[in-house]
Amino acid sequence: MNSVATSHSRVLSGMRPTGRLHLGHYHGVLRNWVKLQHEYECFFFAADWHALTTSYDDTRGIGASVWDMVIDWLAAGVNPGSAKIFIQSRVPEHAELHLLLSMITPLGWLERVPTYKDQQEKLKEKDLATYGFLGYPLLQSADILIYRAGLVPVGEDQVAHVEITREIARRFNFIYGREADFEGKAESAAKKMGKKNAKLYSDLRRRYQEQGDHEALETARALLESQQNITLADRERLFGYLDGSGRTILPEPQALLTPASRMPGLDGQKMSKSYGNTIALRDEPQAVEQKLRTMPTDPARVRRSDPGTPEKCPVWQLHQVYSDDDIKAWVQEGCVSAGIGCLDCKQPVVDAVLNELRPIQERIAEYSGDPNRVRNIIAEGSEAARAVARATLDEVRQAMGLNYR
Repeated sequence: MNSVATSHSRVLSGMRPTGRLHLGHYHGVLRNWVKLQHEYECFFFAADWHALTTSYDDTRGIGASVWDMVIDWLAAGVNPGSAKIFIQSRVPEHAELHLLLSMITPLGWLERVPTYKDQQEKLKEKDLATYGFLGYPLLQSADILIYRAGLVPVGEDQVAHVEITREIARRFNFIYGREADFEGKAESAAKKMGKKNAKLYSDLRRRYQEQGDHEALETARALLESQQNITLADRERLFGYLDGSGRTILPEPQALLTPASRMPGLDGQKMSKSYGNTIALRDEPQAVEQKLRTMPTDPARVRRSDPGTPEKCPVWQLHQVYSDDDIKAWVQEGCVSAGIGCLDCKQPVVDAVLNELRPIQERIAEYSGDPNRVRNIIAEGSEAARAVARATLDEVRQAMGLNYR
């Protein structure tokens, strides 16, 4: 772990604007964001440039999708007072860092990203022989590194994207972090912490480098995080001086594994627009009820009197998400004995989904009715994100010798 903050890590996460969100997004991403925003400094962004990597030939719906998606975030509980919410293209520093990182990133690193060939196979009807598509993992890396994010919430299938970001940060720091008189500048930076802290830092550094004491390393990192009277550049020098490397300009992020979404679709598969099995956050109550009441059930239950097996029924999967133990026991016994019909079984799920959606839809209506409020939230979030991104880019330009102005 490079200089990732030990107690106040930044979290970075984004979502492509694919339109209005569904319960799979809510259970798989948004509930986690709402939790994280109270534990970390969070940056959540609408990845509109990423949408171009596969939809460059038809951009007509991106703008509307961005605003619908942001409204859905807000309605789900993402709070602009607790997290910075912004649009990727409103922070052009993402693009400049992407360009600069492209100068040092080997082509083979991008070609071996697992999703590169997978997506080409899935999207055969599209011409994806573009640099934008090949380079989208590098744009993701720039998204993360421009904020020096310490943690990136991802599922297991996305860990490779965080790993390539770590490799790119490591390569950048190796090439550009070896500034002239690095040790002298690090020693001077340590003195700025005060005599007591400077001595403690020196002792901890020696214990780590001479004895391999990793507890000393973590204590030293925590010490640096607590310092208020040193600049960001000095802090990064001292992080690099700790482990014997050069100055750490771009810290290596860590993957924050998120629990797999337990939200199944209406057919028992993962809820996804591509499967046509979703319940949208904005679906009218009557539409929600109709979708749930017409869900497929255990094929063995042809007649009301036929006993069934809950584990073979998609509705049972929804009970795992929404029902308490008493209701699940009632469903289990009633299905196996044919004591209840499929519509009886579905009713508690219908009630639970409608109850979950009701406050979300009320807030969607509230935000949709006040578009200026939403735009102001994005304007403020984008400006706050830009301030952080500019500081990182200034450090990057300086390290690369591009600060001649």
